[in-house]
Amino acid sequence: MFRFWGSQEQQSQDGSSQSQSWYPPSVVSSPSSSRPATPSGSSSSLPHRPSSHVPPSEAAGVIAVLKDKSVDELRKLLSDKDAYQQFLHSLDQVKIQTNLKDELCKENLQLAEENLQKEPRIMELRNQCRIIRTTELAAAKEKLNELEKQKEEMLKLNSPASLVQRILESANKTEEESDDLHQHFLDREIDLAAFLQKYKKLRTTYHKKTLIHLAAKTSTV
Repeated sequence: MFRFWGSQEQQSQDGSSQSQSWYPPSVVSSPSSSRPATPSGSSSSLPHRPSSHVPPSEAAGVIAVLKDKSVDELRKLLSDKDAYQQFLHSLDQVKIQTNLKDELCKENLQLAEENLQKEPRIMELRNQCRIIRTTELAAAKEKLNELEKQKEEMLKLNSPASLVQRILESANKTEEESDDLHQHFLDREIDLAAFLQKYKKLRTTYHKKTLIHLAAKTSTV
């Protein structure tokens, strides 16, 4: 088969010999540009670049700047990386982003310096907390343990079994007192009238305590 001049293969070879563009493809291929398109490689030979989401107003501003440049200047931007970087950093949008970045870095540096200035105070507070844990906290814990012991003792003294036992002991003591009084009467150490009055009172108290003890013991069973 004969290969004619100007075939697709010949055009592909010619296109691949051109240098790659440093400028965004969206600007180069913009239909609103009044400058003639400069030679560039085929789309298949260019490396893949991620698509950038540029606001229409910013894109229009960049295109307006490019319209004032000559074809040679545009070609230089496409082939010369340094020229492209110089042009990029001369744009107002890039200057604004650069200034914003510098301000953020300055604020971060200021915050870091303030944090470093607060470090001695932080260390002092940590030492105070350590002292509190080792001294005041230990004393408070010891006091708490003492109160817990007192509470346990009070609960034991006022438990149902303890109360029943104390009632029984009180009844036995009253009975012993009545027996001693009876012995004094037998020994003629007390007259009959006084004996009867005290003895009756002691026996009544004894029987009351005995009945209470019996009722309490029955209810706790």
